[in-house]
Amino acid sequence: MTDRTDFVLVESGRGGFGLEPLRIAHDLGLRTVFVTDDFGRYADASGSTAAFEEHIDDLVLADTTDSTTVAEALGKHHETGRIAGLMAIIDYYVTVAADVAHMFGLPGLDPAAARNARDKRRTRRVCAEAGIPAPRAVHARTDSEALAAAGSVGYPCVVKPMTEAASIGVQLCRTPAEVSAHFATLTATTTDFRGLAKPAGVLVEEYLIGYEVSVESIMVAGERHVIGVTDKGLDRHPWFAETGETFPSSLPADVRDECVRVALAALDAIGHDFGATHVELKVTADGPKLIEINARLGGAQIGRVIRESTGLDLPRELLRMHCGLIPDLRVTRHRAAASRYLTAPSAGVLGEILGTDLAERIPGVVELTTYLAPGTPVRPARSNADVLGHLVVTAGTPVEAARWADAAIGQLSVVLRDEPAAGR
Repeated sequence: MTDRTDFVLVESGRGGFGLEPLRIAHDLGLRTVFVTDDFGRYADASGSTAAFEEHIDDLVLADTTDSTTVAEALGKHHETGRIAGLMAIIDYYVTVAADVAHMFGLPGLDPAAARNARDKRRTRRVCAEAGIPAPRAVHARTDSEALAAAGSVGYPCVVKPMTEAASIGVQLCRTPAEVSAHFATLTATTTDFRGLAKPAGVLVEEYLIGYEVSVESIMVAGERHVIGVTDKGLDRHPWFAETGETFPSSLPADVRDECVRVALAALDAIGHDFGATHVELKVTADGPKLIEINARLGGAQIGRVIRESTGLDLPRELLRMHCGLIPDLRVTRHRAAASRYLTAPSAGVLGEILGTDLAERIPGVVELTTYLAPGTPVRPARSNADVLGHLVVTAGTPVEAARWADAAIGQLSVVLRDEPAAGR
């Protein structure tokens, strides 16, 4: 691999999360090639892209909604034989990365499996055929179909898009009027949060009563390595924004084992054959049921809480794996960690965030970060894209980590301004 020096990242997340794979690639001595259709989306609150520019050796502008176009834009890199690996870290570009890696003969996920995970309608169909426990779901293309589907699965029901991420557009609907209104909202545009074409219609699903967990795993050389189960918190309905994670799970071993069994069966059903997965489940009175499959590492702070708990640097090892190396999955630490997310109490303009000095005095706080500058419009979290900041706490046990994390986030207060933001 001495002549393979380039690592290609197809789009990314914003801020530190998005920068992480580029930093890791540099740490491993690789040249970074970043492919995007709009570099401006990686600007910070001041409008600067300097942080990303510092970690990018070669910026390639291309239509990242199209696999063939990305492959053509990377043609000169591929022809020289210098590409060591290519990947994407967010859902919107998993299928494009899988396609291009396959075209170039690089390590990567089977493109069909990527599509089975990416499109929630396909996930439901394939997993239903395999007998995976999951909510009843109906694909509705019209308002009348959505109303009929809601009547079939029962109220309240969940109405959601098929290819968004971070809980964007997922809503609990309690009445026919709410179903119709949300169907109209979701179908008003033909593209998703990142500008990719959306499948027509929505999914109308049975609402599952229970608590949420996720199962983190990595498939290496035909063997699936379970990293662990994550306890997840959700905000109030009608939305499904996440409020935090705790790793490892504090659930009894038999419950964790059943969650892992369902998650791995779902991955087998969609044909997942390479790399990391983040499978979300709802534990109900009837046992765990599949919510969705993400053919990537867990987002937000899941990678961080796993690293703090186990010593495993999953982003680093996954990147190495995409470059043809065997990942080091040895656990070197036996602790626990929890993350919590800061949200706005109501819609308005951000004034200030109080209490950071108090939160930092909580035992085990290893990170506290806020994202937005004063004067930025905010609203209560409808999805994970609306959170204002996060913190991470470590402790000896999951219960202790969760309690300290709750105590830390409780020190923070979001103060809103009455006047509109400047220039708006």
